[in-house]
Amino acid sequence: MTTQAAVYRGDRTFTLESVQVPPPGRGEVQIDVAYCGICGTDLHVYLGHMDARVGPARTIGHEMSGVIAALGDGVEGLRPGQHVVVRPLDHCGDCPACRAGHQHVCHNLKFLGIDSDGAFQQKWTVPAHTVHPVPDGLDLKHAALIEPLAVACHDVARGRVAPGEDVLVIGGGPIGMLVAMVAREAGARVTVCEINAHRLAFARRAGFDVLDPRDGDAAAAVRAATGGKGADVVFEVSGTQPGVDLMTAAAATRGRIVMVAIHASKPQVDLFQFFWRELDLLGARVYRPEDYDAAMRLLAAGVVDCDAFITDIRGLEEIQAAFQALTESPDTMKAMIRIAEDA
Repeated sequence: MTTQAAVYRGDRTFTLESVQVPPPGRGEVQIDVAYCGICGTDLHVYLGHMDARVGPARTIGHEMSGVIAALGDGVEGLRPGQHVVVRPLDHCGDCPACRAGHQHVCHNLKFLGIDSDGAFQQKWTVPAHTVHPVPDGLDLKHAALIEPLAVACHDVARGRVAPGEDVLVIGGGPIGMLVAMVAREAGARVTVCEINAHRLAFARRAGFDVLDPRDGDAAAAVRAATGGKGADVVFEVSGTQPGVDLMTAAAATRGRIVMVAIHASKPQVDLFQFFWRELDLLGARVYRPEDYDAAMRLLAAGVVDCDAFITDIRGLEEIQAAFQALTESPDTMKAMIRIAEDA
């Protein structure tokens, strides 16, 4: 059997190719992919930042939804025809992190769609333990938001956001906006800091207070809005040095800072502020199974306006143009690739 796959060939280039698809092996599930969103990590791959890791021929993509096509031997609890998403983490089960129950930060973690082929193809075979059935009635287009929403659920859980707290989200891209939505659902007062006019407008329409750091001292603005206190929790989602500078400057005494973004180079961090105001710095990487469960509950509750959030959908044959558009004019909130012709 062959399938159509978008293969990253380096130099900001995808080629649409026919590839052989073997039947699923023991413990594996084969999925007919319906939709796959373009993640910030996918953009890092496209821009060449991860060539040493992904190699010269890789089908990437992981923010997906689809329908089970076939089951390998030994797979239980799943059935053909079931609508599913994939939590694209394959852990070793034997390292110190896995033995401590932290499989999502396994020392030997394999990320499906980066370390092995991913979902920008019509048929995708994955380990059964990565598959999550989606709630009945959930549109497959909307279900493709479960993976990035699970990221936001994990980030907010790491930040221990509590009702009544002041939260600053630095970076109003897709993950930043989802973090803002999850934090608001947790009862926080949320401000989104962003420089892109389209994303600032999106945040306003979504009902958030916004802050453009080009308008003046952003940290002073946060303090003024919080009675001189600063933000109880800061999420750094911009991946920029100015964002890192702001995260310490805007944090309240004993505030929590959650590092979400992937930085292309090591940022400089003002460690003096951690001593002076007893700040906490928290890393947040991917998600746990329970974060997927939380994301599904929030989608079912309408916390995310999915149709407003998904601002660009193109066919698999247009993947090159979709990535090029995101890098040349980053005004899209969530760009998505429609893999199945009838999806």
